[in-house]
Amino acid sequence: RALLNADLVGFHTFDYARHFLSACSRLLGLDYQSKRGYIGIEYYGRTVTVKILPVGIDMGQLRSVVSAPETGDLVRRLTESYKGRRLMVGVDDVDLFKGIGLKFLAMEQLLVEHPELRGRAVLVQIANPARSEGRDIQEVQGEARAISARVNARFGTPGYTPIVLIDRGVSVHEKAAYYAAAECCVVSAVRDGLNRIPYIYTVCRQESTGLDDAAKRSVIVLSEFVGCSPSLSGAIRVNPWSVESMAEAMNAALRMPEPEQRLRHEKHYKYVSTHDVAYWAKSFDQDLQRACKDHFSRRHWGIGFGMSFKVVALGPNFRRLSVDHIVPSYRKSDNRLILLDYDGTVMPEGSIDKAPSNEVISVLNRLCEDPKNRVFIVSGRGKDELGRWFAPCEKLGIAAEHGYFTRWSRDSAWETCGLAVDFDWKKTAEPVMRLYKEATDGSTIEDKESALVWHHDEADPDFGSCQAKELLDHLENVLANEPVVVKRGQHIVEVNPQVSACHLPSFL
Repeated sequence: RALLNADLVGFHTFDYARHFLSACSRLLGLDYQSKRGYIGIEYYGRTVTVKILPVGIDMGQLRSVVSAPETGDLVRRLTESYKGRRLMVGVDDVDLFKGIGLKFLAMEQLLVEHPELRGRAVLVQIANPARSEGRDIQEVQGEARAISARVNARFGTPGYTPIVLIDRGVSVHEKAAYYAAAECCVVSAVRDGLNRIPYIYTVCRQESTGLDDAAKRSVIVLSEFVGCSPSLSGAIRVNPWSVESMAEAMNAALRMPEPEQRLRHEKHYKYVSTHDVAYWAKSFDQDLQRACKDHFSRRHWGIGFGMSFKVVALGPNFRRLSVDHIVPSYRKSDNRLILLDYDGTVMPEGSIDKAPSNEVISVLNRLCEDPKNRVFIVSGRGKDELGRWFAPCEKLGIAAEHGYFTRWSRDSAWETCGLAVDFDWKKTAEPVMRLYKEATDGSTIEDKESALVWHHDEADPDFGSCQAKELLDHLENVLANEPVVVKRGQHIVEVNPQVSACHLPSFL
């Protein structure tokens, strides 16, 4: 609810946005719509825009580091040091979710499955110093050191170390040099919304002064659980939990032909250089202005306190109704028409027992006792159900099924809209609804005298909403030549005769 008071909510990945949208649907019953590429949630008269865009890098700052003479010298030294080797690099924080141990296991599997790479393939892992000293951090450090020591003892030879673990503080120039010298970058995080390592690696390979033009190529082995994964379509995406898949991806990267490496690298560099942090900020600013463009045409009110606070948007002509104005006008008038919607007004949304309470019956009877009042309950429910619920209210009027049936008091007869209606369309609509009822656990069909309603409030929110959209399209197609209106409401899909739009005004 707190996030929904904003005009724009941003996420780095679609997964995070999907979880947020699912929570809004399951906990608050809110649906979202996608229009012209924008996702919006309708919330108390406002449209909350949801944006998905991973943050870019600061190109100016990174270029200044890469082009520094110190970085160029380090690149040349590393290139000479690893001459004849196939260098891969990984840079990660010491964190449980970075998958450093999985990366080392994949390196071990690579050397097991491909003996020809022994003595040639090298993985340099820079582990940024830990920001804390918790038990989980110590476990990650211990695991990384143990696996690297085992792999090096098994496959290492004099002058060859398969895994080079650097767990000291490394300057930005040294990191940039390792990025530039490595022909492959490996990112194995099991969950990481904001990870710009592949972006930095791509720019360092392109902008380094220590490399010739022939070396301006790269390959990225990238976890599919990293936020930037969808934006780097040329990367070799992999599930880091599968050590075998990681090893094969690393092998594919090392064996990739140079023209293909160059093509993938150019594709990545074009995206990274044009979608930098300035683009990210500008994009959010533009979308924020778009989300707020109708602010001046609406009035916004803050309602509630604490966890129940919400911002409500209403039309420009809206004026908050004051009790001080209502009471004098009520007392002066000789004829009063009071129309009360049932579900959501008289009875709160989400109530388990839909029948009116004794308190509601008492209040309605008090209103009806005044001869100047004409009180009506307006509902889409059936007349039999409403008649049974409000039997204690002798003088209460009821407009059932959206006004198709009306009754002026308990003892008066039910009246219809006075128009001859053909209900043969039910024979076509009911089998279709029954098909979706059987396919959607928790859904029900309500057969009213003037309408058919498919309810999915007890079904899974996401699946029920999806099925409702499909059912709406299906019914509109099969009933295209029938005199009916198919509409979608709060957890329902309803089919009414076209004359139903005239029901309520007819009795007024």
